[in-house]
Amino acid sequence: MQFFLDTGNVEEIKQALEWGILDGVTTNPTLIAKTGRPFMEVAKEILQLVDGPVSLETVSKDAEGMVKEGKFLAELGDNVVVKIPMTPEGMKAVQILESEGIPTNVTLVFSPAQALIAAKAGASFVSPFIGRLDDASSDGMKIIREIKQIFDNYDITDTQIIVASVRHPMHVVEAALIGADICTMPFEVMKKLFYHPLTDKGIELFIKDWEKVPGRPF
Repeated sequence: MQFFLDTGNVEEIKQALEWGILDGVTTNPTLIAKTGRPFMEVAKEILQLVDGPVSLETVSKDAEGMVKEGKFLAELGDNVVVKIPMTPEGMKAVQILESEGIPTNVTLVFSPAQALIAAKAGASFVSPFIGRLDDASSDGMKIIREIKQIFDNYDITDTQIIVASVRHPMHVVEAALIGADICTMPFEVMKKLFYHPLTDKGIELFIKDWEKVPGRPF
């Protein structure tokens, strides 16, 4: 499973790249707004840093506007993926952009039916928002299991599942167990994947015991 960062923070991206586990980045207007920086400045910097897919979002509500914005965004880099909302107008835009070789990521997906529609429209990626479903007292991971089963039933391989709106490390683990293609997560969740109290305890013990070893070479 690939790891994407869901962020607009360039410093977080740099850290994840140093760890060697970053495969791509997803952004949205909320994440960009949090940086307090101009959109173009942030987008270009991310695209310079990241070799993998970078999702940049359109904000128009009609297909014509989405297509226009999508083409503009695609000009920023070869690895740009255009985020399109799950609406009838959005699916019109997906078909047009994909027909012109511009990959799309259908966002704000909350049901298996919506994911299936996105795949039928030809989207390269589909992003079910599991955390927001959990927040609404639903089982967010259930939608991932159902989408994966539907895609397997019909051998849908051209549309990759991005598990989005991730809240904690177990979401990442569950996504991997289900077999999702990608999990996009906040930086804090990615950091937590490294840690376990027994690992910390073990390191502390080994260092303490190492101090007792005679003739240490380092």
